Order: sequence, then structure tokens, then C-alpha cells
Amino acid sequence: MDAIEFSRAQLRPVNEADRQLVVRSLLPSQMPDMPELKALSFLVREIFDIATCSVSIIDEDWQRIAASSGLPTSDCARDESICTRVVYKNAPFIVEDLRKHPELSKMPYVTGEPGYRFYAGAPLQLDPGISIGALCVIDTKPRRLEKSQLEQLRHFATVATGLIKLHRANVMLQYDEAALKLAAMTDPLTGLYNRGALRDLIDRALDTAISSGGTLGAIYIDMDKFKSVNDTHGHIVGDMMLKEASDRIRSVLRASDYPLRMGGDEFAVLFNAPMTREALESVAVRLLDVFRKPFELNGLQLQTHASIGIALAPQDGNTWEELERNVDKALYAAKAAGRDRFVFFDTLGPNKIH
Repeated sequence: MDAIEFSRAQLRPVNEADRQLVVRSLLPSQMPDMPELKALSFLVREIFDIATCSVSIIDEDWQRIAASSGLPTSDCARDESICTRVVYKNAPFIVEDLRKHPELSKMPYVTGEPGYRFYAGAPLQLDPGISIGALCVIDTKPRRLEKSQLEQLRHFATVATGLIKLHRANVMLQYDEAALKLAAMTDPLTGLYNRGALRDLIDRALDTAISSGGTLGAIYIDMDKFKSVNDTHGHIVGDMMLKEASDRIRSVLRASDYPLRMGGDEFAVLFNAPMTREALESVAVRLLDVFRKPFELNGLQLQTHASIGIALAPQDGNTWEELERNVDKALYAAKAAGRDRFVFFDTLGPNKIH
């Protein structure tokens, strides 16, 4: 095949933006873990009786080696990659003697070790008209590629493409599963975790607290007088108040904390990092303060307060059932004592209510 001279500025196909979207969908960093591609590169090298076979992915700036067999190959800058020519042409690219190529003869892998002389690559066309990389065979001596061998190379590239498509499908499935799991754990109105997520979150946080020798804090929050707001002004205003309440709760928490909507006007917070009693009390005080501020919704100024129950693990329970039961008792005590206050489970006496 005639040598074709490329300038580096020209080594970008016209559909480069679309091509990059496809490449990013593969999570190329996970590609080297595919044993199927590794096995394929070994078989191709054996069949062609050649020094090296590689499967490469060309991203925005780099050639990433997804699999190889034979002489060691490594990632390199995109513009130094021969496989870039395959992507640019979206067709096989063959150089019988790299030392005679006007540009590639100057590349370090030709002038120095390992001293490549022959290259043949076929495109990996994941989507119609879009090449993400190449399956290539490389040798340290000049060679000619017969027409039948070129067809073999094309077919092997098709097999590699099929394996990569399966990889992409698995990646998308994993992300879909994660998204579905998150949706199942999320309250659609407020965007907080929902009650269904409570056990999983408590179990994880308990493990962290117990293994570190620390404590896990749990807070339950009940919005006082919410039912009367909902009954008087309707569910639209009620939903607006719940959304605003969730924002106020978030405003006093750390990014590592878990806010939940338990249902109706009940919320909860789990603290994923060890919390002292003093730190929990500080959060509770701030929560009371943010709920004391009027809610301005739909031209209305509505007033509500919060009742808060607090429990700590492991002293107030070392299973999620015990902790949930005891923090709920503390919440009930706060409501029974007149609302707009917080109560720790282990100090339910009237003189300990704030």
C-alpha cells in the first residue's frame, strides 16, 4: 500500500466529537481487564506468526492498549500512534517497511527499541462510521500482507469489536442497576433517601462506627402542625413545605451525612462519621432554629416547628432495629413534652428536655 503522509493536525476524523462520546462510554480504563481481548490478541499473533498483536483504543489525547501479546507495548501520545491513522482513515492501514515511511520512520519505536518495521491495522467500528481504535499486527522485519491475510485481519477486528460491545453493554447495565437502586432508595418529592433505604444506611453506618470504636448518631424529626397546613392550604402547598423543609435540613448537615424522608412529615438523619454527643446537640439546635423560621410559600407565611429525637449507637442500640425503636421513643418524648425541642433517648426526664 502506498505510504500516505499525515500532518498531526490532520489526524482527527470529521466525526471526532461523536467518536469521543463513544470512546467515553467504554470506560477505557477498565478495558485492560478483559481476558477475552487478551486471548484474541494471542491467537492473532500465533496465526500471523508475528512479533506483536495489539488492540488499542484512541481517546482524545492517548492511545490506550486494551490488550496485547508478544513484544511489550504501552500507552503513548495519540499523535505518535500508528493506530491513529487507522482511526483517521476508518479503514485498514498497512506499512510494509516503517523505515521507508516519510513520517513514521522518525518514530522512536522505529529508530530505537523494539525497532518495528511492519505494521497492519484494521479499525474497530463500534458504531457505523465510527472507529474507536484498531486491532493491529506489528513485526520487527518488513513484510507483505496477502489479500487473504487482510481479510483475516478484518474478521479478527470484527471479533474484537464484538467483545468491546459486550463490555460496553455490561458497563451500561452496571450503571443502570446503580441508577435503579438509587431511585428505589430515593424519595421522589424531596430527593432525600426514603424509608426503604434506612436499614441499609444504618447497617453501613453502624459497621463504620463499631469498627472505628466511635459512635453513630441518629436523629428523627417531626414537623409540628404540618397536618393543619396540608388540610387548610392543600397538598400543593404541603408538598412545597416538605421540599423547603428538606432543603433546610440539608443546610445544617455535612456532605457525608444521610438525610431521609421517612414518610409524611417525618424526617431522619444518620451521621456516617463518628459524632460526639455535643456535636449531635449542636446539629439539633440548628435544626430547631431553621424550622422556627416562617415558610413563605405561594404568597403565604406559614409557621411550623420541629420535634426531634436523638439516639446514639452502640449505647442506645447496636442493631438497626434497636436504634430505630429508641430514637422513635425519644421523638415521642419530645412531642409529648410540648414540641419544638429535642430529647436524647438516654435522658428522657423532663429536666433533660430542651
